[in-house]
Amino acid sequence: MSQDGQTSTIRDKILTIDVQPGWKRGTRITFEKEGDQGPNIIPADITFVVQEKIHPRFKRIDNNLLYVATIPLAKALAGCTLDVWTLDGRLLNIPINDIVDPKYYKTVPGEGMPLAQDPQRKGDLCIYFDILFPKRLSPEVKTLLKSILQS
Repeated sequence: MSQDGQTSTIRDKILTIDVQPGWKRGTRITFEKEGDQGPNIIPADITFVVQEKIHPRFKRIDNNLLYVATIPLAKALAGCTLDVWTLDGRLLNIPINDIVDPKYYKTVPGEGMPLAQDPQRKGDLCIYFDILFPKRLSPEVKTLLKSILQS
């Protein structure tokens, strides 16, 4: 009992947030009147604000996911199939049939983040490329490449 004759107790309460796929940074979740309370004190609201953790493979831009694939120059010129693991554990085999220049990117529709207003729909996966150039070439390879690429 406190000096003014009031009894105080401390109560723990667990508040559960069901985070939905597709929620963006800054989404606010408010629990009304769940804050501190006491004699003659109206309990305040508690508000949580969603933050995003950095992902090692993807960057989120709105509802789209950005992925950077590292490929050697030979595959950039001749084509390849890119294996990309999605956030939900699926393996996508994405054919790259175009010549990949430094400004090239590939869009895979519907493989981005779920839309908050309609989780059945998703944004896109945008794949950009980091092209690995060889460090050195033998004179024979240089001659061969020149003859191939100049035709």
